[in-house]
Amino acid sequence: MKYLLVLAVVMVAFYIWRNNRLEDHRSNAARKAPPPKSNVPTIMVACRQCGTHLPENEAVQGNQGVYCSAEHRRLLEG
Repeated sequence: MKYLLVLAVVMVAFYIWRNNRLEDHRSNAARKAPPPKSNVPTIMVACRQCGTHLPENEAVQGNQGVYCSAEHRRLLEG
C-alpha cells in the first residue's frame, strides 16, 4: 500500500513539473518573436499650455496649437 501512495505522489509531481515546463516553453516562444520595430522617428510636439513634449499622434489638436489634454485646450482656448 505504501508503494502505491509513493507512486501516486511521484506521478502527480511529474505531471505538475511537465505542465510547468510546457507553459514556460509556450511563453518563451511568444516572447522570442517581438514585433518588428520601424526605424521611422516619432514626431514630438510641445503642449502649448504646460510645455510637456508628447508624440504628435497622442496630442489634442486645438485652434491655436497642440495640447497634451482636452483640459489644457479648454483652459487656453475656452
